[in-house]
Amino acid sequence: MKDKTKEKDTASPLWTRDFTIITLGSVVSMLGGTLSGFAMSLLVLDYTGSPFYFALYNIAYFLPSIVMPVLSGPFLDRFSRKKTIYTLDFITAGLYVIFAIVIKAGILNFPLLALGVFILGTIGSVYQVAYESFYPLLISKGNYSKAYSVASTLETLTMVMVPVSTFIYKSLGIVAIFEINVVTYLIAAIFETRIKQKEDYIQLRQDMDEASGFKSKGVKRFAADFKEGIGYLKSEKGLLAVTAYFFFSFFASGAGNAMTLPYFREAFKDGEYIYMIVWGCGSVARALGGTFHYRHKLPTDKKFSIALFVYVSISLLGAVYLFLPVKLMIVCCILNGLLGVTSYNIRISATQRYVPDEKKGRFNGVFSTITMIGMLLGQFVSGLLSLVLPIRTIIVIFELICGVAAVVLIGGNSRTVSKVYNTQD
Repeated sequence: MKDKTKEKDTASPLWTRDFTIITLGSVVSMLGGTLSGFAMSLLVLDYTGSPFYFALYNIAYFLPSIVMPVLSGPFLDRFSRKKTIYTLDFITAGLYVIFAIVIKAGILNFPLLALGVFILGTIGSVYQVAYESFYPLLISKGNYSKAYSVASTLETLTMVMVPVSTFIYKSLGIVAIFEINVVTYLIAAIFETRIKQKEDYIQLRQDMDEASGFKSKGVKRFAADFKEGIGYLKSEKGLLAVTAYFFFSFFASGAGNAMTLPYFREAFKDGEYIYMIVWGCGSVARALGGTFHYRHKLPTDKKFSIALFVYVSISLLGAVYLFLPVKLMIVCCILNGLLGVTSYNIRISATQRYVPDEKKGRFNGVFSTITMIGMLLGQFVSGLLSLVLPIRTIIVIFELICGVAAVVLIGGNSRTVSKVYNTQD
């Protein structure tokens, strides 16, 4: 009891000035991103009426995530991540101005839509690595799990914009949504310029270069950094196993993202609204789960076991829920939401604690690239399979593959993964 009291008394406050700013800025940009993302999905489905083209649209968004994270990771270990974050938000605001002008001019075709989301995907993939590598620097000691619970809860709550997006899209059109996004991304960027956190890892990398005598720049510098990042991941067997499993997790998620909305629109009248209700309940559960993790810490020595149980359970729920009545679909999505936020909290807080600050950019870049390859393969393969197989059968296949991967990669490497997961904040 004494130890717990001492830990509580010496804990640093989470809600520092910089942490509050990054949280507010990210919420504003996520609201805008969710608003436009769902509306553009509806636009593609309305324009093409094809699950295959919808899968191609998703691939166009995620395709840059194969290359850009691994290219940007070494750069972000040497350059200001903060400046990268707010610069990209300013650029995104400008792009939505262009999108609104193009749509007003009456220019609309699938290649143009694909090009637009490809540009957004390029920006988003770099932004993700910058944000994930900068965010841990703003978390005070002992608050990793709590901080990522906040991030997960707020990200989930932005799903409230899905019905708002549908209403605006159907009543005012896509241009109104683009105009709203201009404002949200500008606000986010302005918030982010006010962060004062020092980025000591930049000087640390320079000192390491001087100590090693390596003075090359450009392509040679990138090649060395990339090789170092891959070498670090190979040397850390626990991180390697986690990354490999999440390749398959994103593989299944890619199929789900590409196939679920089209299934609901085919299976039910006004299926997008049923989709929103079913997954909305899951989002509420995810937010409640985030609140739990904010208030309570999981037992340090049980995190690995909890994670493995969660990974297998999510796959089983994902495999069966589309075969159930809507009410039971909701129950499955609620359970999925509670388990999903637990998975996210354990994985992200553990890996960002474990990886040194000066290597976070490269690790996050490699992790993002590998998982996005999985996401894209899932979307593309599921899109092709939708031409010959029922959507529900496709989802079952992908989820079972993911479940087996959890048992083999996470369960089969329990000693090294536990070293990463079973750690204190």
